[in-house]
Amino acid sequence: MKAGMERRAHPMNPLTKRELSRQGRWRDEDYLRFTDHVRQPVEFTDGCIEKLPVPTDRHHEILGDLYRHFFAWLGDSGIVHFAGVRLRIRNGKYREPDLLLLSDRHDSRRQNRFWLGADLVAEVVSPDDPNRDWITKRTDYAEAGVPEYWIVDPSVEAITVLTLEGTAYTEDGTFGLGANATSPLLPGFAADVSALFQPS
Repeated sequence: MKAGMERRAHPMNPLTKRELSRQGRWRDEDYLRFTDHVRQPVEFTDGCIEKLPVPTDRHHEILGDLYRHFFAWLGDSGIVHFAGVRLRIRNGKYREPDLLLLSDRHDSRRQNRFWLGADLVAEVVSPDDPNRDWITKRTDYAEAGVPEYWIVDPSVEAITVLTLEGTAYTEDGTFGLGANATSPLLPGFAADVSALFQPS
């Protein structure tokens, strides 16, 4: 087992004894078969799986509003999906972004079992471990070459938009209440931040 991998299972979502005994020895196909049959988000890095918290109602509400913005803007030209679609970062590493988007719905990276890449991903920051979305996944999505990463943080009611420059992200902007979050990748797109965080 690689150093630090023992902490990959969050205490709220412990691995079973059988799952834990396989940590460090899971293969890509094992992970894919396992996640074909579970509803809880599960991610995979170099032989180890991590069960993530089940999203809350508030999490889904924010994500649903953001999805509707992207869906309306893309029309029939692109494709946007909720969590549950696996994104391969590389061989041995998979993530399940809260939202992932391709501006061309016929892009060859769009595969049935998992996507080979995305133009934009978004994560709604989970309170159990904010560093997962702010630090770990920032590194992961940069490694995958995803051009744009949105970090949607309910704790501060703001969206940070990151753009890939070389092998790392730079901040394009942080958009708080009263502002419209915009996308360098999608000229003309705008999402009203206040409306996004307004409870329904």
